[in-house]
Amino acid sequence: MTNPFQVRWTSVGNTLCLGHWEIHYNNTLLQLPEDRLEKDMGTYGIYNFMDPDDPLYTEGDKEDDWIVANVDWLADVFEKHNVPIDEEHFRFFYHAVNAEDWRCGSCGGC
Repeated sequence: MTNPFQVRWTSVGNTLCLGHWEIHYNNTLLQLPEDRLEKDMGTYGIYNFMDPDDPLYTEGDKEDDWIVANVDWLADVFEKHNVPIDEEHFRFFYHAVNAEDWRCGSCGGC
């Protein structure tokens, strides 16, 4: 099964902090909680624009830890939008969001 989530952070370049999440499940826009909509998701990665391969700049939660820490609000979103509440879909969500995740300062902006 291919990942049913399509994720986009709306800002690019030197203004990452001014964006918001657009996350679709099978082409339906998900309504995220207000406290999640305009900030990074805290997924695991190296978030440094000058040296994106330096593990010194690694931060965030790895997949299993992130899912455990976020399962409550994520299950609420899934239920509201008829997304199956199962491990496979939690993992699909994590991977889709992780590919677009960012950190304040990771763009080299302000």
